[in-house]
Amino acid sequence: MERDGPTPSIRTVAARPGYVVNNIWATGAAPSPVDAPDIIATHQGVSPPKGGSVLRIIEYPPDPADPGELARQLGGMFAGMFADAHRPAGKDVHPGMHTTETVDYAIVLDGEITAILDEGETVLHKGDVFIQRGTNHAWSNRSGKPCRVAFVLIDGQFL
Repeated sequence: MERDGPTPSIRTVAARPGYVVNNIWATGAAPSPVDAPDIIATHQGVSPPKGGSVLRIIEYPPDPADPGELARQLGGMFAGMFADAHRPAGKDVHPGMHTTETVDYAIVLDGEITAILDEGETVLHKGDVFIQRGTNHAWSNRSGKPCRVAFVLIDGQFL
């Protein structure tokens, strides 16, 4: 245990009220030296460092009822916090659709969230685990209550 209390890398963006990203730990290489220092304080964006990984917990507020407002909020969120996420043009299944060159483990800690892919949707509940491997995807909180999801993103490669 390094410290007891809030992590120093909690981020919010004004465009998406209630959206809180708690960046907890990042590694810069694989295999990672077990005594390597945490590099999360220098981490920017959604993707982990090349060859590394990142652990974060995101609190998702309920989606606004107005689709235009949701699109505005998500556009501001990506521009302000996750500019490195690739947002494919013409893929309008959901305004939050994006891809990362990563393998992601998503673990729902509390609440309910919908994982959206080009091929369909899956509603996830507390305790569910979702593996995302470089797919075009989005997250939607339609439950009316906040939802917390832990993510481990591991640098990957499109072949």
